[in-house]
Amino acid sequence: MANIQELLESGVHFGHLTRKWNPNMAPYIYTERNGVHIIDLYKTSAKIDEASAALQKIANSGRKILFVATKKQAKDIVAEKAEAVNMPYITERWPGGMLTNFVTIRKAVKKMTSIDRMKTDGSFDALSKREKLQITRQREKLEKNLGSISDMTRLPGALFVIDVKKEHIAVAEAQKLNIPIFAMVDTNSDPRPIDFVIPANDDASKSIDKVLSYVTDSIAEGLTERKADKEKAKADKEKTAEAPTKEEAK
Repeated sequence: MANIQELLESGVHFGHLTRKWNPNMAPYIYTERNGVHIIDLYKTSAKIDEASAALQKIANSGRKILFVATKKQAKDIVAEKAEAVNMPYITERWPGGMLTNFVTIRKAVKKMTSIDRMKTDGSFDALSKREKLQITRQREKLEKNLGSISDMTRLPGALFVIDVKKEHIAVAEAQKLNIPIFAMVDTNSDPRPIDFVIPANDDASKSIDKVLSYVTDSIAEGLTERKADKEKAKADKEKTAEAPTKEEAK
């Protein structure tokens, strides 16, 4: 189980001011202290375990988990943790239609690839100075907004969101397409659209880091299992190919 003491030390239990609460978060609130809601860490721990087990299965199946966090204190942590497990992420502005209009987004990613090809095949050098500048700027803009999802060739198997209130467009798009949503949900947010709610402080970087550590460790396990299964299947196949047939054995 996710360690209660570690969660406590990382400030995962601090919610928002009581006047800012969302009543739908009531089941996850333990008490109120100095006008601030305190989240029940036993429930947080259980929910981290539940979400981690589900994410491990998704990673094991070979599907991608898209991490979404555009708030300042979460950006760098999410980028680092998602990259460590080779998962796509959005930490700049959420591109509207990122999921519901995925074909268009893929075209933009392909545009980036074609610019890179121009630079390697020499056709970029034949352009005028002004054209080079325009294309370079376009490439930089695409890289900033979509570089982290360039390997995502199909819709993700799940979405992991930090601050569902801020990322409401991403949540709405995933809901529309029935993509499972995992999220850190604070006391001021509505947990109802979320499939796997992790009640937690989504404002402090220490809290975000701690929850993501548990989650990405499970994803890494899922990926390791997948690799081991693939290698085993390959070895079995080679063994079968090498084994003599009945006729040969005779």
